[in-house]
Amino acid sequence: MNKLYRLLLCCFFLMSLGIAAQAQRRALINGEFKATSFKDFVDAVEAQTDYHFYYNPKTTDSLKVTYSAQNQNINVVLGQALAGTQLHFAVDEQGNIFVTEGRDIMSDLPVDFFDTGVAPSNNTLVSGFDYTAYEKREKQKKLAESKLYAIGPKSSNLQGNATMAGHVRDITNGEPLVGATVYIDKPLVGVITDQFGYYSISLPKGRHELKIKSIGMKSTVRQIMLYADGKLEIELDQDVTPLKEVVVESDKDVRVMGMQMGMEKLDIKTMKNMPLALGETDIMKVVLSLPGVQTVGEGTVGLNVRGGATNQNLILFNDAVVYNPSHLFGFFSTFNPDVLKNVELYKSGITADYGGRLSSVLDVTSREGNLKKFSGSGGISPITGRLTLEGPLIKEKTSFLLGARSTYSDWILRQLNTERLKNSTASFYDVNLNISHKINDKNNLYLSGYISHDKFKLNTDTSYAYSDKNASIKWKHIFNNKLYGVLTGGFSRYGYTMTSDLNPVQAFDMDFYVQQLNAKMDFSYFLNAKHTINAGLSVVRYNLAPGNIQPKGDSSVQKTIRLQHEQGQENAVYIGDNFEVSPKLSIYGGVRYSFYQYLGPRDVYQYANGVPRSEANITDSVRYGGGKSIASFSGAEPRFSIRYSLSQNASVKVSYNRMRQYIQMLSNTTAITPTDIWKLSDPYIRPQVGDQISLGFYKNTRKHSLEISLEAYYKTTKNALDFKGGAVLLLNKHIETDVVDSRGKAYGVEFMLKRSTGKLNGWFSYTYSRSFLQTVSPYAAEAVNKGDYYPSNYDKPHAVNFVGNYKFSRRFNFSLNMTYSTGRPITLPLAKYELGGSYRLYYSDRNQFRIPDYFRTDISINIEGNHKIRKLAHSSWTFAIYNLTGRANAYSVFFRSEQGKVQGYKLSIFAQPIPTVTYNFKF
Repeated sequence: MNKLYRLLLCCFFLMSLGIAAQAQRRALINGEFKATSFKDFVDAVEAQTDYHFYYNPKTTDSLKVTYSAQNQNINVVLGQALAGTQLHFAVDEQGNIFVTEGRDIMSDLPVDFFDTGVAPSNNTLVSGFDYTAYEKREKQKKLAESKLYAIGPKSSNLQGNATMAGHVRDITNGEPLVGATVYIDKPLVGVITDQFGYYSISLPKGRHELKIKSIGMKSTVRQIMLYADGKLEIELDQDVTPLKEVVVESDKDVRVMGMQMGMEKLDIKTMKNMPLALGETDIMKVVLSLPGVQTVGEGTVGLNVRGGATNQNLILFNDAVVYNPSHLFGFFSTFNPDVLKNVELYKSGITADYGGRLSSVLDVTSREGNLKKFSGSGGISPITGRLTLEGPLIKEKTSFLLGARSTYSDWILRQLNTERLKNSTASFYDVNLNISHKINDKNNLYLSGYISHDKFKLNTDTSYAYSDKNASIKWKHIFNNKLYGVLTGGFSRYGYTMTSDLNPVQAFDMDFYVQQLNAKMDFSYFLNAKHTINAGLSVVRYNLAPGNIQPKGDSSVQKTIRLQHEQGQENAVYIGDNFEVSPKLSIYGGVRYSFYQYLGPRDVYQYANGVPRSEANITDSVRYGGGKSIASFSGAEPRFSIRYSLSQNASVKVSYNRMRQYIQMLSNTTAITPTDIWKLSDPYIRPQVGDQISLGFYKNTRKHSLEISLEAYYKTTKNALDFKGGAVLLLNKHIETDVVDSRGKAYGVEFMLKRSTGKLNGWFSYTYSRSFLQTVSPYAAEAVNKGDYYPSNYDKPHAVNFVGNYKFSRRFNFSLNMTYSTGRPITLPLAKYELGGSYRLYYSDRNQFRIPDYFRTDISINIEGNHKIRKLAHSSWTFAIYNLTGRANAYSVFFRSEQGKVQGYKLSIFAQPIPTVTYNFKF
């Protein structure tokens, strides 16, 4: 019996080899055909393959084939051979080729031809995975990949190029896929979908195999016959398979072959695998694990990108500016992870459509909502709860997405033994609402709104509250396959209040806000396969209330102080062109020209010449009426990038960009805090200007399992604000008397090794960076460190990050996050001396010492429920430990005078391991 089994096994093995050899023999065609008759062409193909043709000789007796085939698929060869004729072909699984005239035939029945609508129960495995649904989607995918799509009206003229356009969407919910790659191999021509999932590609007319890839989605192909300009809508399926190993697709091809450098793109799946404090997925913390991005301390959200200040980052949420991207003292970010679609960080090579900040752009986009069915998701942790609902208002046409998040942390504070924390309160909430509507094939409308509110009190009678509100509306109009435009209107407002009422005599209310309205028009024009042109214009109107304080209650003696409002307008126009000189060399060139006006109504103080500005040196004031121009600044902001491909898997890039910033943040801390105020450029405070040049090397391994990048940069800034000793920032009517201009320089090298496929994936990054400032003043008394360069508050030379995820199975995965960085600079007291009968401290030069280095390890385990298709809800549990080793990292070092001695202390935010558990669900 065993011998019989072995004999059958050998026969099966030999048959498999024969089938594989036969399939391989059918796979590729070679040959030079010059005005060859169709019969001779058929004979040549049948001689070198197992294909067999069926056709009517009368329909092909005048057909001549002129084509050079080198290891090409039969579909491509026949597409070129029959191009411009009324002939069609179909290939079945047995290798039979049917050539017909006038109409297509199908070589097999549609996938659902015999489908009764009832899935057989024996096709569902014990594991819970619905193989019936999976196999049906796979068959539909194969049918779509084998079908020939005719693009444009059929014509016998196949000379020149034609433009094909459309959208790439997720087949399960209709969401557009941002950053999907659409390309052909021969000749190598490709494009990337924009924020709407839209693509436009110019190709030679004729037969092509179009390839489509996107992060987290299954790659696919489309067989197209391009006759003229036309449209092709493409849907991709999520990359979830019944196998234990999940392959994660990434944009590694784009990193090497794309023009953009210094750009990091994050997908929500990767972010949700990272272990983070308090059990909440936080995109700002994920961004901090990337090379070139640091923060001054634990529990803060402010980003320092390539040696830049926290206020030099343009943070956009659906094209509306976010001024304070944090909740709950910086422990949570503004962005609800359940509503996010795309996160892109630009550190260099910033294109001309972005402006207004010096260091970076963090562009965050939310999802549009499920166009096909109602669904929801959410999560519960000991600190927060969140719920997101989405679905079609009009199926396949209008969708909504509503997300809400809140905290209930007060009850935890009341359980703690520390009296200070028991007397403290802290809470926040935020709400997102998005609506997208397809008016017709050429017009789409997008509405987005966001509101958040934070309130806290830390063992004092003073309570703080701050809020963010923003909204945007977009209208996208497609003029034709080559040109479309987007009109955007946006509103942003950030404000805070401080209230003290424990002592009625000193009770007060204080408030501040910054508000902006913006409008812009962007055009994208796909001139041809070598040129993609983007152009547009924008207007931003600023309105600031620098601060007000007034008494609270009849018993208060607090004096009312109301600072003058500030208004300004920033206009800009830009144009940029992506030009592919050759398959190896591509160039981006662009320029942005911005014009800014500081506007009335306002009283402007005049100061005496030849002496430092101070309140004592005020000589006069000038009154400007509403809308009158008080001061104006303008200038060009050139941008360019060059990419040269060393091979298909390696490239070098260089970029340069100049940026202008007309609004600055005034703060006496190194991190963003709720009470920071913003200041517009005026006659005394000039706009910041920054220049950066970068050089990068990028390489993928042959099997595309590893991505390697190495970037170096050097940048300079001028007109950044620094503060004089003893400066007063809040409620200062003459803030220009307490600030001084400075110039800065920063340079560094960033290395990143990333693995995006297989069970084990993640990245390792190392950054060496330096950041220095130098005060610029003609008066010696205003110079810091005698006018020499000194380290900025965010100068941290070394930073190392490791993020690793291991997928044990489709249900269990383990994540590890390790981070190390040099301690930030501080100024220390060196000695004390007696003056006028009292002791005083003598301090070092500014930022000549450092707090201890920072090191932290986090782990998490994610356990998903079974993956049955038909169930009420899909759920998962996340168990995480933040700061596994319990290291007491220093947030700051401070000193106190105690009994005639100066004592130093270290403040730590998280000085012990913090375990969390989060329950997530999706239905």
